[in-house]
Amino acid sequence: MADAALPIAEYTPMQVKQAISGYGGASKYQVQQMVRMLLKLDEVPQPDDAADAAAVAICCLHRSRLDALVER
Repeated sequence: MADAALPIAEYTPMQVKQAISGYGGASKYQVQQMVRMLLKLDEVPQPDDAADAAAVAICCLHRSRLDALVER
């Protein structure tokens, strides 16, 4: 993968929770419900790992938008 020259990002659980729910101490349930609402889903993605992956992807999207604004 390193040869693909793709950017790599790492986020702490607190950063993901902050990006999704607005509170770094949010519970797993709160994060899952926010993922469901943000993605306009009828149910929380299952298994839990799928909801976690969606939360990290949303966090990354939010962060990239913020970084783009800061660069201007």
